Amino acid sequence: MAPAYRALLLDLDGTLLNSAGGIHPRNRTALAGLEQRGVRVMIVTGRSAMSAAPILDGLDLDLPAVIFNGAAVYCHRRGRLLEERVLANRVVRRALDFGAETEDLTLVQAGERKLANHPNGELEAAALDGLHGVELVEREELRVDCIIRVTFLTMRHTCSVAYSEEVSTRLGAPLYLTDFPLNALPVHRTNPMQVVDVHPPCRGKAEALRILREEYGIRGEDVVAVGDATNDIPMFAGAGLSVAMGDGMQAAQAAADRVIGSHEGDALAELISEVFPGA
Repeated sequence: MAPAYRALLLDLDGTLLNSAGGIHPRNRTALAGLEQRGVRVMIVTGRSAMSAAPILDGLDLDLPAVIFNGAAVYCHRRGRLLEERVLANRVVRRALDFGAETEDLTLVQAGERKLANHPNGELEAAALDGLHGVELVEREELRVDCIIRVTFLTMRHTCSVAYSEEVSTRLGAPLYLTDFPLNALPVHRTNPMQVVDVHPPCRGKAEALRILREEYGIRGEDVVAVGDATNDIPMFAGAGLSVAMGDGMQAAQAAADRVIGSHEGDALAELISEVFPGA
């Protein structure tokens, strides 16, 4: 007999959202049906509150969302953060010094602010396309309070893993780093830049499993986690069933229990009907 899963953890970009930023009607209907049957549905994303809020408002799920790759928890109904971790001031100083010395494009994100240094050339400017509410400032103006994430983008590396290793070595502090090639995102398919996100110490997207356990008494083995990228692997590791999208990153597919179809279609709805009988 198939296990009776009690919750669904769901990534946004490349998973629930198609390349146009929309949600397939069947997928939307399937999620609503799950909540009506008492299955907990939680969005788990690398996006900021500012970026995720319009999507969360449209879905109007009961549970808060895990955002910033696990560094914060956001309630769209209250319009505020329920949890947040911030980077230590000494780490921020090292990070911004690193960005200035390398001249890498640098983005800082606090709860309600998103700032980047003025881009150097068309490629860097294009890398900021699609970022909601970003303010372009001089580098010294990036030193704001309560920073949750610092993002670096570079052309100096052709591999995001190597770039992450350089950043980690330079910052020299307990942190949670994620990395990816910018062209992994649908809106940046032709951009060769590499990206590293620097967060305060946390479990990454596995923080969602902690919340389900502590707040709702749901064990990891009773959870289905769906994503498409390497930042989804921490929640894959603790879930009872981990599922990667068929057009997602190879590393995510290798880490998942199974692989389904494209995020462009209704593969998610088909999965829900299979693993949550009666949905």
